[in-house]
Amino acid sequence: MSYEDQFHYLLMTDQAIFKKTVIKRLAGAELTPGQPKILEFLSLHDGTSQKEIAAACHIEPASVTSLLNRMEERGLVERRRLGNNRKNYFVFLTDKGRETYRLVDEAFCRMEEEVFSGFSKEEQEAFSALFLRLSKQIHRLQEEDPAEK
Repeated sequence: MSYEDQFHYLLMTDQAIFKKTVIKRLAGAELTPGQPKILEFLSLHDGTSQKEIAAACHIEPASVTSLLNRMEERGLVERRRLGNNRKNYFVFLTDKGRETYRLVDEAFCRMEEEVFSGFSKEEQEAFSALFLRLSKQIHRLQEEDPAEK
């Protein structure tokens, strides 16, 4: 088996190609890599902390700060303090951010349809179930990794 057929290589290269293709298709939205993931997370968890965004999106906190700064400059998100909490800011989608997320969601859905074209519904479901198991295993390994603590 060549390295190009190995799981790790396929996973890393396919993820990179998928991300680049989605970003190209969203060229009019002027998003950078990492921003679609944040928009998707905020669409489900609007008003969350930067720390929670970093953890959920598997992005370094400093990178999240940089991504959010650019997103805030473009009017996609806003940071606010809630109640008596003077320490932490919470991140909210703006109307422009919600509209941009709709474009992101459409691009993700279109990519998935194209990727799975030629596969039966049963094959898609079987693949998704296996990939979910792999994903859970990868997350479990990360949680158990002493270097992560």
